[in-house]
Formats: sequence, C-alpha cells, structure tokens
Amino acid sequence: MVSAYGFAQFFGDRPADPGRIAAQVVTGIGFLGAGVIFTRSNVVHGLTTAATIWLVAAVGMACGAGLPLVATAVTLAYLLLIPLLGMLTARMPKADVENIVVLRYRDGEGVLRSILTTATDLGYRAAVVDVANTDGRTVEVRAKFTGKLPQHELITSLQALDGVERVTSVRER
Repeated sequence: MVSAYGFAQFFGDRPADPGRIAAQVVTGIGFLGAGVIFTRSNVVHGLTTAATIWLVAAVGMACGAGLPLVATAVTLAYLLLIPLLGMLTARMPKADVENIVVLRYRDGEGVLRSILTTATDLGYRAAVVDVANTDGRTVEVRAKFTGKLPQHELITSLQALDGVERVTSVRER
C-alpha cells in the first residue's frame, strides 16, 4: 500500500515511480534482517528479530508516507499477535532429539522392558542407538527419546526403576 499510494502525493503530475522508494527500503531492510538470522546446531535463531525489523520499517514507511491509520493498525496487530504466538509456541511439543540417554541396568531381570514401558507411559518414543554388555552382569543402552515432557522428568523416572544403575544424558555430536 505504501509503495502504491503513499508517496504519489510528493510527485504531483511529474512522471515518477514512487514504488522505487519502498523497493529500496525493502532491499536494505532485507539485508539487515538476513544479518540477524543465525543457524547453530540445526536450530535457527533470529527469525522473530528479523520479522520485527521488517515490521518497524513498514510502520516507519507508512508514517512517512502519510498513512498513520495503516501504521497504527499494523502496530496494534503486532502487539496482539506476538504474545499469542508466544503462548502457542510454548504449548508446542518439544523434543530433545540431540540428546542421547545412556542407561546402565542389570541384565536378565526384565529392566529394559520396564524402561520402555515407563518411557511410553510418559509419552516418549524410544530409538535404541547402541547396546553393549559391559561385564556380563550389566548392560549399557544408548537411546534417543522424543516426547513432550522435559527430558529431565524422563531421566528422574527411569532412575527410580529397580535394576537401573545409572541414567545420564549426553549430547550427540
């Protein structure tokens, strides 16, 4: 709207392309927005910051072009939507897919069945990565657990099981 209607009043009857002003702002803000987006360990950071930079530029252009109602409406929509999106994001399931849980338990007592049953009851899915028989009496299993609860709750529940000697979480590289 700003490029189509906002700057035309400044040119009068002279032939001009007011959309070029908005296009140059879009180019510059796109460059700045891309500069705040980072990827680390398969996780993207900075998207909300980049979107906020775009929003501030759009509101500033609308104000500068004499469209204060558009600027006010966009600002109000932003102030209403960001908290709602934050609440929705907090309710989304979180998975600790990068963490490996290392379980050490006594062999031959059905402990693995208890571990998998407990994890399933808590809403986790298990994927066994590696199994090693350490000394003939104990087994060490490396597994990925994905679920909605924080992983420390799973670890606490698994440590309480009979026959489980140790439960730790390690970052997979």
